[in-house]
Amino acid sequence: MPHLLRIDASSRLTGSTSRDLGDAFAQAWMARGPAYTVQERDVIAQPIRHISQTTIAGYYTPGDQMTAELREATALSDALIAELQQADELLITLPMYNFSVPSALKAWIDQIVRIGHTFSYDGQNFNGLVKARKATIITAYGAGGYLNGGPFAGADFCGPYLKFLLGFLGVQTIEQIAVEATTGDAAALAAEVALAKGRIRRAVAA
Repeated sequence: MPHLLRIDASSRLTGSTSRDLGDAFAQAWMARGPAYTVQERDVIAQPIRHISQTTIAGYYTPGDQMTAELREATALSDALIAELQQADELLITLPMYNFSVPSALKAWIDQIVRIGHTFSYDGQNFNGLVKARKATIITAYGAGGYLNGGPFAGADFCGPYLKFLLGFLGVQTIEQIAVEATTGDAAALAAEVALAKGRIRRAVAA
């Protein structure tokens, strides 16, 4: 049963370009047949707790040495990782805030990037342990010039960061579908969104 984990990270619960495109992706995914399922994780509507010193200590404590306090501190991480590892594909939708990912998404990332669970290290090499082999990143940029080698491409610490991160965790195929200048001309934005939805349909069908 093909299973998609969708992560939404726009602080705009309505009027969000990234959420709108995420809806288009999810609809196309489920239209492939009744076996195609989606689990949604909205890190804005249900904020993820930031990791603490105790959480980090739990990450690096062997299982047979975990105390009740450490188990409690890492329980959310355990649950989010289990959710992640059940997915065949990932969908992450987000706007770029101040040249990077929203802090709400970073909180989720810090809970799921965990040695021995989503990556391993043997003293010389890192190896990704995430089971999903494909991820789609849907990004919205308020200004233009970030994509296709534009003048602000070097200031994009959003798409490239997520691509690196997901690859580090073992995801083999990562596609970014992006729309920029979302605060610009409405007609131009509508045309860009239409093009992005076409890319989404092709990506889901692939």
